[in-house]
Amino acid sequence: MGSVHCLGMCGGIVGALSAAGTTGQAPLLRARRADGALQAIAPAALHDLIRVLSYNLGRLASYALAGALAGGIAAGVLRGADVLGWMLPLQQAATIAVNLMLVALGLHLGQWWHGVARLERLGQRAWRAVRPLASRLLPADSAPKALLLGGLWGWLPCGMVYSALLSAMLAGDAAKGALTMLAFGAGTLPMLLAAGVSGARLRSVAAGAGWRRLAGLVVLAFGLLGLSRAAPFGALGVARGWLDVLCIAPAHGALP
Repeated sequence: MGSVHCLGMCGGIVGALSAAGTTGQAPLLRARRADGALQAIAPAALHDLIRVLSYNLGRLASYALAGALAGGIAAGVLRGADVLGWMLPLQQAATIAVNLMLVALGLHLGQWWHGVARLERLGQRAWRAVRPLASRLLPADSAPKALLLGGLWGWLPCGMVYSALLSAMLAGDAAKGALTMLAFGAGTLPMLLAAGVSGARLRSVAAGAGWRRLAGLVVLAFGLLGLSRAAPFGALGVARGWLDVLCIAPAHGALP
C-alpha cells in the first residue's frame, strides 16, 4: 500500500532513468551480423524492461545491505541489554517506535500530516554525498551501469525506508534484517516496475486523492493495531490472540 508513496517519490526517477538510458543510446542486447555490424536482437520495450529491472535489483540490494547493518548492530545492542536485564523494555520501546512510524506514514500517505517529509529532509545530506557518484553512471546505457545506479538510488532519503529499517532492527540478526528489507523492497517492486514501463500514465492515476487516502488508511490501521498490541494494559480490551493472528507474529520475538 505504501507503493503509492513510491510513485510520488521515485516514480519520476525511474521514468527519467529509463528515458535517459534509451535516448540516443545503443540497445543493451546486440548481436554482430555477418558483415560485422551490430544490431539489436530484442525490441526496444524489452531493453527498457531490462534497464528498469536492473535499477530495481540494485535498489533492493542496497536495502538488503542497510537491513543487514541495522539488524546486526541492533542484535548486538539487544544482547548487551539482555545481559543487563533491559531486553524487554527496549523491545517494547522499539515496537512502539515502529508502529508510531507506521501511523506517521499512514497520515503522510493520506496527506493528512507531513511530518515524515521532515525525516526525509534529514537524509538529504547523505544523499548529497552519494549524488556525484550517481551522476558519473549516466547515461545508464548498460545493464551493469543501471544496476550500480539502482544501488545508489536505494540510499535516497525516504520515510518508508526508515520505517522498514526500524522493523529490520527488531529482526534478530543481520541475515533476518536483510530479509526484512528485501521483503519491503519486493512489496514496492510491482508498482515501480510498472511505473518504469508505463511512464507517467500510472503515476497520474495513482496520484489521485482517493488512492492515496485508501493506502494511508490501511497503513494507519496497521500502525494503530500494532500500538494496541504493544499496549501494556490488556491490548485496549482486544483479545491478544486475535491481535497476534491479525499481525501474523507475536508482539515481541525472542532473539536467538
